[in-house]
Amino acid sequence: MSINPNMAEVASLLGETSRATMLASLMDGRYHTASELAYMANIKPQTASFHLAKLVEGNLIKVEKQGRHRYFQLANEDIAQFLETFLAISPPPEVRSLKQSSQIQLLQDARTCYDHLAGKLGVRLTDSMVNSGYLQKEQNEYVVTPDGVAFFTQFGIDLEKLKRTRRSFCHACLDWSERRHHLAGALGHGLLTHFLELEWITRVPTIRAIKITEKGRKGFQQVFHIDVK
Repeated sequence: MSINPNMAEVASLLGETSRATMLASLMDGRYHTASELAYMANIKPQTASFHLAKLVEGNLIKVEKQGRHRYFQLANEDIAQFLETFLAISPPPEVRSLKQSSQIQLLQDARTCYDHLAGKLGVRLTDSMVNSGYLQKEQNEYVVTPDGVAFFTQFGIDLEKLKRTRRSFCHACLDWSERRHHLAGALGHGLLTHFLELEWITRVPTIRAIKITEKGRKGFQQVFHIDVK
């Protein structure tokens, strides 16, 4: 009998295309109904419910009931980070339509990775903060420097509040499309939330892509010194 954790059980959950598609869709960090996930995976709602039950049983996702409705979300940030790493070693999809090509481009440009920014935008922002001396990379973590404390405070980020959350504060997450690290953890989430509040970015419906507004283009250039589309 093996004394090692059963990796094959997790692999079997990811090995089914519809389940993998729904897990990738849940990487936006939001709750979704079975019907929404069925649409994203192009399967019938009854089939989606079967697969979702398997994922709940495997502790990859969680479910919350509101009246007659059931909403699904990734189980936690660790699962999201695992999926992002898994995506980084997966072969790219075969492009079969202009719509699919456009969606892939949107995801590569800017998207959410659970609850923080990823894609070109996420990586460029992280690089900007490191180059400006606000963050220092130490193995798989980022450390906020004294200059960073002053910067984030002035920008409207409550660092002490973020540190009190029961999660990693400032770790590095491997970006599947850029093959480099972007900022994750409570600080990554705090920045994403603040960008949404500032209306620098908006969410793209049905996929986890992020669109940069005209206000955001100016803001990212002025504050982080990066030019974005």
